[in-house]
Amino acid sequence: MRLLDEQYTRTPFYGVRRMTAWLRTQGYRVHHKRVSRLLHTMGLETIYSKPRLTQPSPAHRVSPYLLRGVPITRVNQVWSTDITYIRLRSGLVYLGAVRDWFSRYVLSWALSITMDVGCCLEALEEALHVTKPDIFHTDQGAQCTSLDFTGRLEA
Repeated sequence: MRLLDEQYTRTPFYGVRRMTAWLRTQGYRVHHKRVSRLLHTMGLETIYSKPRLTQPSPAHRVSPYLLRGVPITRVNQVWSTDITYIRLRSGLVYLGAVRDWFSRYVLSWALSITMDVGCCLEALEEALHVTKPDIFHTDQGAQCTSLDFTGRLEA
């Protein structure tokens, strides 16, 4: 399990088959079912693109997509935000960032140990101290469609 954890930290995209093959190159005679069970016991899951990760909350308002056919020609015309996670040895932290689409500059960011609206709001507040965009684009995730976040944008 220690070897699996160390290898997972180096290569979180390895699935059960690749992890089994790697253990065999290390001299361990293991079956893929055992590797699968151990990874499941340790709570480790292969990182890969999964469909429909961003799910809106049914109670939150969905805004229309305003950028279809709109040329981005200047700074502060369109900003966007998103959350990503960073795996550390002790767990996960979540990074929320606000970015300008024209310059691709990260205007502000915030770290959090929980994936809630506070991380996004903190980054938004810091960016709004500088200036305001014409359009603010987000995915339809629960953090960015919450009443706190959309209320702050409207204000």
